[in-house]
Amino acid sequence: MSQVLIHFDEETLRAIDRIAPAAKRKRADFIRQAVKDAIFRNETERMREAYRLQPDSPEGSEIWELPERWEEEKDGKRKGIEPV
Repeated sequence: MSQVLIHFDEETLRAIDRIAPAAKRKRADFIRQAVKDAIFRNETERMREAYRLQPDSPEGSEIWELPERWEEEKDGKRKGIEPV
């Protein structure tokens, strides 16, 4: 796994330290998951917009409307349509 050095201002770092232990994760794990979630949301939004502009069928874009309602499987992977 590659390493990346990230600088945070003190206020952001204190917020991370308040949240990460509550989630029972280490700081690096918390940040890594937050980045993965942001990437997933971005890719999902791009695909949702593409399907909205050109759906497979008139009702084809409906499943993309509320990705936050998708459930996660026990292994942490998201159910539903995966981004490409």
